[in-house]
Amino acid sequence: MGTYAITGSASGMGAAAVKRLRADGHTVITVDIKNADVVADLSTASGRSHAAEQVLTLCDGRLDGAVLAAGLGPSKGADRLRMIATVNYLGVVDLLTRWRGALAAATNAKVVVIGSNSTTTTPAVPGRAVRALLAGDVERALRAVRLYGPGKPAMMYAASKIAVTRWARRHAVLPEWAGAGIRLNVLAPGAVMTPLLQEQLDNKSQAKFVERFPVPVGGYGDPDLLAAWMCFLLSDAADFVCGSVIFVDGGTDALFRGDEWPRPVPVRRIGGYLKRFLGRR
Repeated sequence: MGTYAITGSASGMGAAAVKRLRADGHTVITVDIKNADVVADLSTASGRSHAAEQVLTLCDGRLDGAVLAAGLGPSKGADRLRMIATVNYLGVVDLLTRWRGALAAATNAKVVVIGSNSTTTTPAVPGRAVRALLAGDVERALRAVRLYGPGKPAMMYAASKIAVTRWARRHAVLPEWAGAGIRLNVLAPGAVMTPLLQEQLDNKSQAKFVERFPVPVGGYGDPDLLAAWMCFLLSDAADFVCGSVIFVDGGTDALFRGDEWPRPVPVRRIGGYLKRFLGRR
């Protein structure tokens, strides 16, 4: 049996994953802003530091895996834009950076980052905001989305999910991750019936958009179904899965991008990729 850390564990997909893992006999260290083994506010630097250290203490420096499910949706509110950026991006990156040694100690660890299909279905997301987050500059990311008026929360949400997905894919293949036996992948849900989605449905203006958004199979996803995917990506069956982004969204991404993916690597890039990869070996 393994030891796993799960953020966003008190509700939604995170809670469903906790329930499934514990039912299978695993030890789960939960992290959330309330009702968790480690209570921490991931929107603050001190909260992220506290969460990282407490988990390392509770797992005795060895983690068999982690699910980073904590996240904030694109709703309005005081300082909401900043919180979306810090929880959705830094709440993943800061914790995983601190936990990498404990994951490597397991020699065959798995990490699941919860992304979103908003990464490919939200138009006109400002690239400057994504680049700013990848550089760790939240203030610059905030400036990049403030020109979008009422659409600011949606832009910041999508930018934060694009940035965290790119971070995961970039790091997944590095020697200190893949080479250390850590498999880092992204699960990209669509509309799943969680408190985050319910928050949007309770907002009249957002509800109109959510309800009209196309889902080819119809309806909303179920947290338990997503938890099953998380557990698969935490299992030995995922040993050969590295840096993948798996869409579980009822077909929405395929609807929007049916002819755009897969996209071959441009020939001019192959030499650079090979040089970088072979140079690490």
